[in-house]
Amino acid sequence: MSSNNTRTLRIAHLNDRLRTTLLGGKIVITSGIGALDDAQQAAVLSQVQCFDAFTADNDPHGEHDFGSIELPQVGRVFWKIDYYDLCLEYGSEDPADTGITRRVLTIMLASEY
Repeated sequence: MSSNNTRTLRIAHLNDRLRTTLLGGKIVITSGIGALDDAQQAAVLSQVQCFDAFTADNDPHGEHDFGSIELPQVGRVFWKIDYYDLCLEYGSEDPADTGITRRVLTIMLASEY
């Protein structure tokens, strides 16, 4: 396995960890998600945590950093993971390195994208 493949697998693993356990980064919800009632917010979060429908079309780089789900009475929801430096000021130079990277999982209504 090439070092590039190993790096991509590490990034995907770290992203999956944040998304499924909510550990290893910061979670941000947009105002549209915040305006949903508690049950709808819980359903959105559960669907984001359970998401595993990664394909070459929706995950072309293999990093598991974006997903789209559809929920009744909520509509389409996007989630994405971005990589920042530790101060959350600039993009990370190496998303595979947790020593210099802070992950941010943003959950939003598709209409807010």
